[in-house]
Amino acid sequence: MTAPAAKAGPLAGVRVLELGSMYAAPTCGRMLRDFGADVIKVEDPTSGDYARQWTPMKNGQSFGFARLNSGKRSVAIDLRSDGGRDLVRRLAAQADVVIENFRPGRMDAWGLGYQTLAADNPGIVVTSVSGFGQTGPYKEKPGFGTVAETGSGFAYINGWPETPPTSPPFGFADSISGISAAMGTAMALFRRERTGQGDHVDVSLYEPLMFIVGDMIMNYTGTGFVQGRVGNGTGSASPRGVYQAADGKWLSIAASNQGIAKRLFAAMGRPELIEDPRYATNEVRMQHNDELQEMVVAWVAERPRDEILKVLDEYEVVCSQVNDASDIVEDPHFQERTLVELTGSEALGRVLMPGPVLHFAGEAAPVYDGVPSIGEHTDEVLTELLALSSGEISALAEAGTVRSGKVAVPEL
Repeated sequence: MTAPAAKAGPLAGVRVLELGSMYAAPTCGRMLRDFGADVIKVEDPTSGDYARQWTPMKNGQSFGFARLNSGKRSVAIDLRSDGGRDLVRRLAAQADVVIENFRPGRMDAWGLGYQTLAADNPGIVVTSVSGFGQTGPYKEKPGFGTVAETGSGFAYINGWPETPPTSPPFGFADSISGISAAMGTAMALFRRERTGQGDHVDVSLYEPLMFIVGDMIMNYTGTGFVQGRVGNGTGSASPRGVYQAADGKWLSIAASNQGIAKRLFAAMGRPELIEDPRYATNEVRMQHNDELQEMVVAWVAERPRDEILKVLDEYEVVCSQVNDASDIVEDPHFQERTLVELTGSEALGRVLMPGPVLHFAGEAAPVYDGVPSIGEHTDEVLTELLALSSGEISALAEAGTVRSGKVAVPEL
């Protein structure tokens, strides 16, 4: 049985109805759940959220689904049926927030658009996540994270000059847009506290990522320069990059301001470089970046990684080892601050995952206890919020409108 959302946190008492599937909208739901909201996840009664089928898996349970949905309550309702849409509208009338990630226009066609839900519940905050947003020529185009990563310009500048444009091997755009959607939802709730009025939050998959790479757009409009791929550099500060030590292990160095560059040169035993006209300022360092990078590469390659990192730490140079998953799990800092245990899942056993993305002083971390099965909380939620009797719920289940949580159904 999945535990309800933590009672502590700045969003304690906020009820969220999550109509989203896959990645971005459920990420928003997880952000809100992490800080105290009660998140009710509406899933298809037959297949559930498609993310349940994501790999990697263990014993039929998706790690990705578990990470984004632990602690939520699953209600299985068929949105393709009139009865199912009626139930969702009634549930929305009891909610503070509705998160959805259908193509723009779909919610209106179902009679569940913002104006309809706000007529029932003027304080409702509807957060819509879509590929290209609710307005503009592309609003009806389907969009996943890969499209956002390429369309935003990110993939074009990611990689090396001799390699193709590269999308990341994880849900980068979805995650960024999901976190942005949670921020927008929180801002709408804040305004509602002052005015009593709800709002419609419109988040596209590509815009948060385009914001991150926005300097390249400004540079083009200001100078006409089209930024290309620069490998592990930023194209804006030097020296910066990922370097291989003598033992074959990798580390990163970011001398992204004047003070750090000066300390790096001192750590390398070359303090005079900061006086050299070719390396005295970041602007000239970028003009001579290739030769400067060769110096750093050669210096790092002289010693094992731990020794290089020790020297860099002594000189307060921004640096890190390049971590794989095993490095992260064994790191005492991440163990204390970041990693949390997902418990209560027989399929997964004991696993660790990243916890909340930020911390509040004095607030206990949320508990992640189990992963909801499809419709596990249908009876509980429909009884609690809509006062339906067991007979009414059974009739809805027999009609296929809902999946009752009392019926044990194996996971896909």
